[in-house]
Amino acid sequence: MKTIASCVEDILITQPFLEEALSRSIINYSALAEELNAPISNMLGKPVKSGAIMMALRRYNTPNTMRHSLKLKSTLQKLGDITVRSNLSDFTFQNSETLIQSHTKILEQVEVNKDIFYAFTRGIFESNIIISSSENKQVLKCFSLEKQIGLQEHLSAISVRLPKDNSKVSGLYYQIFKRLAWENIPIYEVVSTTNEFTVLVEDHVVDKAFSVIKNLKN
Repeated sequence: MKTIASCVEDILITQPFLEEALSRSIINYSALAEELNAPISNMLGKPVKSGAIMMALRRYNTPNTMRHSLKLKSTLQKLGDITVRSNLSDFTFQNSETLIQSHTKILEQVEVNKDIFYAFTRGIFESNIIISSSENKQVLKCFSLEKQIGLQEHLSAISVRLPKDNSKVSGLYYQIFKRLAWENIPIYEVVSTTNEFTVLVEDHVVDKAFSVIKNLKN
């Protein structure tokens, strides 16, 4: 049977920013209760009092996974070097039986020039190549027989070295995405390895994004 408390929980679970604000006691309970009155009344199929909703909000216990644990804070403080690479392009190709052969051709170019930034991700239906814009013509030549779905230029990559135990710390990526979202910084793409995390953003927001990620250590 649905209760006001269960309705509050259902709403907060789908809105992590709101849930975190509650856990940090930086939100007006009365105003939030008024805001939630209509949706909770609809969920229960009857009118409810805002005072009862406010009581449920005050009693709500944020799940442990949302709390800033000491381990998470310690991991953020141990973030390693941050590297920025600009003048990048992101190509998207439809997967095909010959895509790997085309990929091999461009890898030969990358092997010759160590200064080229390069990343490759393969999905179920499409693959992406992130590469220094100076190599755009080479990519188009090597992939001339493939179906190109998209191309985005004027991108920058911000790469962060992660502590070796990062995969055992819950909420680490959430903290990165959350801070970028708070600053209204759209992420064009994400690339990660076991101990390295890279976000791709448009050139005009790279300075702001770099500052946000650097301040994660604090």
